[in-house]
Amino acid sequence: MHRIVEPEIMGDLEQAKAYDAADFSGAHNRRVDVFKELAPPKAQRGEFLDIGCGSGDLIFRFLSALPEASLVGVDGSQAMIELARDAASGRPEMQGRLSFLVALIPNDNLPRSQYATIMSNSFLHHLHDPHTLWRTIKEMASPDSFIFVSDLRRPKSIEAAHEIVERLAGNEPEILKRDFFNSLCAAFEVPEVQEQLSQAGISGLEVRPLNDIHLVVYGFMK
Repeated sequence: MHRIVEPEIMGDLEQAKAYDAADFSGAHNRRVDVFKELAPPKAQRGEFLDIGCGSGDLIFRFLSALPEASLVGVDGSQAMIELARDAASGRPEMQGRLSFLVALIPNDNLPRSQYATIMSNSFLHHLHDPHTLWRTIKEMASPDSFIFVSDLRRPKSIEAAHEIVERLAGNEPEILKRDFFNSLCAAFEVPEVQEQLSQAGISGLEVRPLNDIHLVVYGFMK
């Protein structure tokens, strides 16, 4: 099916709370495991930049699994960042290793650093122009920055998208099921992401399916 875009920012507080309350533990733990499988040791310590960090659940899992890492989380949704900051305040063991910033990309005010890893998870499909993410990553990365981007894959049909929602989120609130369906319809296929990288002048990154509904982009840019 053709891509159907969705709103770029999850700015509604009710929407953000529904997302934050959902149980993504299985998928998020798996994402950390995949990162540890793919990233070399030097990319698993030092400072991380997470673009489109949402309400922070995945960030907390990364920091728990990577004791030598610190992380800057960026999101364009004030509601999401407020939820992330509230959650972080209850994790004193992560103080000093974590900061959050409300910012839309592209943004000249993003904190500059020699990032060990630049990552983005479940964010690419929100963008009406996906090149915004690749341009930002290209601008923020150093030659030694490991890139790790994971996202949904668009199903073959509307019917397939509905089936995935019912199979994986059938017991979730309707607002979350609606957002999941819209996100599936807005996601990209592997060849489309490969073409995005080519148009951005980015080489060295591999794009491959992660499972039946996710893809992953990873490596060092050349």
